[in-house]
Amino acid sequence: MRKIFLWMIILTALTAVAACLNTPNQQGGNTPNAAKNAGGKVRIGFSMDTLKEERWQRDKQLIEKRAAELGAELSVTVADGNDDRQNKQVEDLLTKGIDVLIIAPHNAQVAAASVASAKKQGVPVISYDRLVKSDDLDLYVSHQVTKIGEMQAKYALDHAPKGNYIMVYGSSTDNNALLLKDAQLATLKPAIDRGDVKIVAEQFAAEWKAEEALKIVENALTQHRNEVVAVVASNDGTAGGAIQALKGQNLIGKVVVTGQDAELIALQRIAQGEQTMTVYKPIQPLAYGAVDAAIKLAKKESVATTDKIKSVNKEIPSLLFEPKVIDKSNLSDVINDGYHTADEIYKNIPANQRPK
Repeated sequence: MRKIFLWMIILTALTAVAACLNTPNQQGGNTPNAAKNAGGKVRIGFSMDTLKEERWQRDKQLIEKRAAELGAELSVTVADGNDDRQNKQVEDLLTKGIDVLIIAPHNAQVAAASVASAKKQGVPVISYDRLVKSDDLDLYVSHQVTKIGEMQAKYALDHAPKGNYIMVYGSSTDNNALLLKDAQLATLKPAIDRGDVKIVAEQFAAEWKAEEALKIVENALTQHRNEVVAVVASNDGTAGGAIQALKGQNLIGKVVVTGQDAELIALQRIAQGEQTMTVYKPIQPLAYGAVDAAIKLAKKESVATTDKIKSVNKEIPSLLFEPKVIDKSNLSDVINDGYHTADEIYKNIPANQRPK
């Protein structure tokens, strides 16, 4: 009996030890095997800078939709343009145990700290739409930003080949704004060198705000007595501010105004002849591509990429999607894609004046 009793004690002890060894790490979400600890569900953290613009609301909705379709668990945070808040939110996501991080940074430099934190915990990182200045990134998913800047400047040159230009750049903390600026200026350079085009004002609009663009354009118009043929605005928000300034001087329809994002209000302005063009960036391929890649990275599977983009000293594997110029002549392209309806776009146009 004593032997049997001793064997029962030993067996109980061994069972307890085995149970401890098989218990998931309470911080398991911070390990490379975190996905297995959630019953096979990949846990994605999506750190967003803002939801102020319409396009970012679309990104969020589409990423949520794709994650649900693929059975992933998604946590979304929004920093509202605050760097400290974004870094803190990423730390919170990591503490909760995400398997992969998608980050749309407010500040390309500051967000590198969030990337470093994720990598320390074995969590792969995708930089979304805007490039984080970090060589630790696993993937960059965006549109062809340089091409967008080229499209904007080329369109302006095609429609206003000679005269004074105002350049309204985006936020100086956003790497995309810098890429757009470089591409715009490179495209305009031959015309500038010939003396056909003169840049009479150029400035970054803090946080891409329309009110900042309004001030920039108002000041430039005053200083140059309204002698301006084009405003190269880097997105639809800054285009809106530029248009407000132009309205104050009765220059609507007389000055080329570029944009980007194909926001509904911008498309309405194009239909009304206020804004000249925008660059349409289909969001669905971007959002779906990011989620699909996130799941593969979390499972340690390879992601087929199309390009490489240099971050700091290293080229980051990238998925870059092609944008399209939209003006009054091809608004139907946006409608046919289901991005906005004809009734929405032509809301302010009498029915008998709308295109058939």
